[in-house]
Amino acid sequence: MTLLTYLRRKLGLTGTKLGCAEGGCGACTVMLSRYQPHTHQLLHYAVNACLAPLCSLHLVAVTTVEGIGSVAQKLHPVQERIARAHGSQCGFCTPGIVMSMYALLRNNPTPRMTEVEEAFQGNLCRCTGYRPILEGYKTLTVEGGCCGGRGRDGCCMTNENGAERSSEEAVDEATPLFNTSDFAPLDPTQEIIFPPELMSLTKGQKSRSLCFHGNRVTWLQPDSLEEFLLLKWKNPEARVVTGNTEVGIEVKFKNLLYPVILCPSFVSELNSVTHTDDGVVFGASCTLSHMGAVLKQAVETLPPHQTEVFLAVLEQLRWFAGKQIRNVAAVGGNIMTASPISDLNPVFMVAGCKLTLMDKDGSRVVQMDDSFFTGYRRTILRPQEVLVSIEIPYSQRTQFVSAFKQSPRREDDISIVTAAMSVTFTPGTNVVQDLRLSYGGMAATTVLTTKTANRLVGRCWEEELLQVACSSLAEEMTLDPSAPGGMVTYRRTLTLSLFYKFYLTVLQKLRQQGVNVDEVHSDCLSATEIYHPATPSSVQIYQAVPEGQSLDDVVGRPMMHLSAMKQATGEAVYCDDIPLYENELYLSLITSTKAHARIISIDTSAAESSPGVVCCVFADDIPGSNVSGVIVCDETVLADQQVTCVGHIIGAVVADTQLRAQRAAKAVKIEYEELQPIVTIQEAIAARSFYEPIRSIQKGELEAGFKQADHILEGEIHVGGQEHFYLETNVTLAVPRGEDDEMELFVSTQAPTKTQSLVAKALGVPANRVLVRVKRMGGGFGGKESRTTVLSTVVAVAANKLKRPVRCMLDRDEDMLITGGRHPFYGKYKVGFLSSGKVVALDVSYYSNAGNSLDLSLSVLERALFHMENSYSVANIRGRGFCCRTNLPSNTAFRGFGGPQGMMVAESWMTDVAQAVGRPAEEVRRLNLFVEGQATAYNQVLESCSLDRCWDECLSRSDYQQRRAAIDCYNRQNRWTKRGLAIIPTTFGISFTAVFLNQAGALVHVYTDGSVLLTHGGTEMGQGLHTKMVQVASRVLGISCSKIHISETSTNTVPNTSPTAASASSDLNGAAVQNACDIITKRLEPYKTKNPEGSWEDWVKAAYFDRVNLSTNGFYKTPDLGYDFGTNSGRAFNYHSYGVACSEVEIDCLTGAHKNLSTTIVMDVGHSLNPAIDIGQVEGAFVQGLGLFTLEELHYSPGGVLLTRGPGSYKIPGFGDIPTDFTVSLLRDASNDKAIFASKAVGEPPLFLASSVFYALKDAISAARAESGISGPFRLDSPASGERIRNACSDRFTTLCGLLLNVEPSAPGPSRSKTLDQRERDDQTLLIRQQ
Repeated sequence: MTLLTYLRRKLGLTGTKLGCAEGGCGACTVMLSRYQPHTHQLLHYAVNACLAPLCSLHLVAVTTVEGIGSVAQKLHPVQERIARAHGSQCGFCTPGIVMSMYALLRNNPTPRMTEVEEAFQGNLCRCTGYRPILEGYKTLTVEGGCCGGRGRDGCCMTNENGAERSSEEAVDEATPLFNTSDFAPLDPTQEIIFPPELMSLTKGQKSRSLCFHGNRVTWLQPDSLEEFLLLKWKNPEARVVTGNTEVGIEVKFKNLLYPVILCPSFVSELNSVTHTDDGVVFGASCTLSHMGAVLKQAVETLPPHQTEVFLAVLEQLRWFAGKQIRNVAAVGGNIMTASPISDLNPVFMVAGCKLTLMDKDGSRVVQMDDSFFTGYRRTILRPQEVLVSIEIPYSQRTQFVSAFKQSPRREDDISIVTAAMSVTFTPGTNVVQDLRLSYGGMAATTVLTTKTANRLVGRCWEEELLQVACSSLAEEMTLDPSAPGGMVTYRRTLTLSLFYKFYLTVLQKLRQQGVNVDEVHSDCLSATEIYHPATPSSVQIYQAVPEGQSLDDVVGRPMMHLSAMKQATGEAVYCDDIPLYENELYLSLITSTKAHARIISIDTSAAESSPGVVCCVFADDIPGSNVSGVIVCDETVLADQQVTCVGHIIGAVVADTQLRAQRAAKAVKIEYEELQPIVTIQEAIAARSFYEPIRSIQKGELEAGFKQADHILEGEIHVGGQEHFYLETNVTLAVPRGEDDEMELFVSTQAPTKTQSLVAKALGVPANRVLVRVKRMGGGFGGKESRTTVLSTVVAVAANKLKRPVRCMLDRDEDMLITGGRHPFYGKYKVGFLSSGKVVALDVSYYSNAGNSLDLSLSVLERALFHMENSYSVANIRGRGFCCRTNLPSNTAFRGFGGPQGMMVAESWMTDVAQAVGRPAEEVRRLNLFVEGQATAYNQVLESCSLDRCWDECLSRSDYQQRRAAIDCYNRQNRWTKRGLAIIPTTFGISFTAVFLNQAGALVHVYTDGSVLLTHGGTEMGQGLHTKMVQVASRVLGISCSKIHISETSTNTVPNTSPTAASASSDLNGAAVQNACDIITKRLEPYKTKNPEGSWEDWVKAAYFDRVNLSTNGFYKTPDLGYDFGTNSGRAFNYHSYGVACSEVEIDCLTGAHKNLSTTIVMDVGHSLNPAIDIGQVEGAFVQGLGLFTLEELHYSPGGVLLTRGPGSYKIPGFGDIPTDFTVSLLRDASNDKAIFASKAVGEPPLFLASSVFYALKDAISAARAESGISGPFRLDSPASGERIRNACSDRFTTLCGLLLNVEPSAPGPSRSKTLDQRERDDQTLLIRQQ
């Protein structure tokens, strides 16, 4: 049992959340405290509760988020600051982030910002964009809080360590979103003490030998080395566990069972650190954090020439997993895991580290060389042997060591290629005496390039050596084109690029020692720089409320999210936090392992005989209809006879616990007859596998437009899919009510009404017998608009069959496998334009990968067509859209809903046009920009178009022209790093494109004490909808927000609700709330008139005693909507939102890595209802878009198996990925008469602005290509991964590896990979092969 399961299920402490079960998201972070008798000190450290075995915590104090503060008593400053700084939106990640910060402060009450950023390397947030979290916690650091632009000494906007700040105008307008004077001070003396009982037990314990016997596993914790060796001799196949960061993954995801586990954490010899004449000896159980601290101290005290190896180890540790993992993972475990992409093993190999191995009969010392790893995850150790210690040697005076790691994301990511290099010279010369080059990610084991090293020994360190080394490495470091992990050209190129970096670095160090060698050219110096992230800084600009606005009127003020405090203390209740019912059961899904197949037979005998299993559920158990589907009924609740994707739900197992249900589900045996699957868009095009109808929008005369054009070009781009990665996975709790077939469901869904109708259909009952309740969601982003029903219907069927409550919360890998994500798009275009850059004709075709059912794909495609111009006026235009039917889980709604994909293609052809005519991209974009009164391709005239204002303000705030000049200068001075700049607009239509959904209801109850219970049709998923609705009600009723409460969203209060989606929820529900509150206000008006000096409570009581109805419902429907594709006429949208973003990036041309240096966003949100929430939405959407366009990639096998199924292999942006300078300005004086209180929608429109980073990257790549004499348009698919960036930066290294200079980075379609075990957690990169 893990600590997380114990906390949540045994103790009912649900503040600690389950996000991934593999230690990759940080939602389950808690603090452990241990008394160390040998040092007489307390050790506090953050860990992932999802991986921590309960039996490893003997004599350990566990502190959870509930233990440090509460809303009722007092919030801890760590909890208060994240809440008041608006750093908690959906709140599901908040407790973990709070505990990471708390653990840091327990060890260091006044940390630096760099330490805060390091503490958060193992935490993820999908909502906020991270900026407000860092800003809130900056107030607890030595750097102190932000002065809000008021010019305090050392202001982050002006000092040289900050960013190149935005213009003075921005500083003058910057208004803080929170007041630091509201914060309670941190008092370290008031922290929770370590339990005296534990300290007494620890001091008085004579033996730490422990033995825990379970039904399947025995856990043995020896007290001495002798006992450990004896146990290993008796149990040679036993797994040795210290941090459980590897075995925990294997047991959970690979279904491996280890009957005996040995935990030597308390064996003193394995935890010792000894300084010798040759180096530092670490016991094998020393944690990576401890090793790092020791080596860091050694670097500070020893002569520099002795610490080259130590520095290389520390460089790798900087990016090794997250802090929670490093705090428990042991150095010995890292070695013995024998991962071929280990970060540390290459360093240990080039350093010649010595390992002490022992068994009960004796010991031996071996060197880590090319004979240590004997095969994939195998070493030379005998079964009875254990690793006792590793000696990391001092470096010699003429020895230089470097280490490198290239991964998709810098923080907490697994390597694509990792390397370490060591060279020793004959003293006083540049003649190579010894050379060792070690690479990970290039074979089944970490390898030494002995052939290359032997060729270079005795040579001088100069250009000729570089040429020989690169040629030799290209020959020696070969990969088969079908090698596991794919990215063959990229990985081979990295081996040369990394050596080149090492070559330049060593040249510099030799010159510093006075050796006569070639000087490194100034334009190459940037290739030798070690990356050290700058602390992010930010500016938020919004319009203050008008003078004279009542303080009680909170509309337009930066009010804190109403649930932020509860979320920060762990008291906010999410669906799976609901206490267990007495007779509750747990459900686990049985899903297809084939993408397209007939079901021949299902054998449930092993599952049904498993402990705790109550029953299995299949299609025959459905009392109503098995036919399902959101719009078109082309799905089934449970697969019957045929499956059409991997992850297709066939049935379920119901048992008394989650673990037993999951084990039993895996025991179900299904026999298939396989059919040919269609996986990619290209395969669907070839097979003409499309859903009907095929949509088209056309305006103007296309042929005439192309004849008018001076130039015509054609191009294409593939935009990859995206996983929602809401921190709270899908969860449903179904409770039969015992009479009249009533069923109550607690669901994490954006669509309670759709859930109600589909559950009722499956159960064969009217909708009035099904009650769906939604308190809050831990994120949604569209992923819980329609696909939640695939789980809810199954859980309801099981609960109905057994007449008992049934619960199911999907594991992260299940959720990613089953629920689909953002549609991958392939766009082909032909564009005609004048020599000025003015676009006069466009013909574009979109192909989306819809998956195995239509779901919402047609609406997604329609919105892509509506946005095919983005923000540009094209007189003659045609767009066609095809929904591809494939054998992937059905793709679905995702923030932007097809708009980002449509606009991404538009910006691709706009970039091509600018490059083709040789004019600056910003000029060509500005030339084509929409203006007031122009009509879109779908013939809607733009009203109140603020696009030009957003554009001009963004140019001004970003200092665009000065940046452009500085970047051009930088690029002339640097060969191997290039900077790029791009400014990108967005025009986003606001409304559901399905007209009937543009309606909303509200219900208001006023109680006799004056309190108000407000209910509306929208759901809360972190976007602050409930907060805004309370603000609206507060203004209309004229009362304080504190008198108004929203409990939940439910189908028995407001019926027939539209999904909370399309960015329209504030508009629709706000107007409905306003309508209801207006009615109440009118009913109370006579009593206000009679008693003008009375209070709200007086008027309410008077009305009540006068028998006036103090409850009413409100309603709103958006007027004048309706579009006809057949005639290309009508009004598709109520209004449009506009925004512009300018981003600056820097790429490493040798590795493809990049830095997001600066982003300035100007967003028109009308008159903001809540600037704090709206700015949070802008930033959160931008960072989510940053993931879409630069980082996040879904990889599939040729058989349609999703390989990227968790944070270990699928990377969303982390704290370190946000722009170093981040400015968000809400456009001033931008009234909107189409929405509540002149506001505008904000949830989706800003996401596409992250493409400014993508096109800045493309700009930087163009500068790199120019160095190789390549110019003109080129294709760059999205996301702009390190691989695509590096391969596009053609140079001598890519050529040497056989890469053609005009190579296309990748073929369109989702990445597809060899079918291998996809739960090879840290080897995930090796298992992915792109085509």
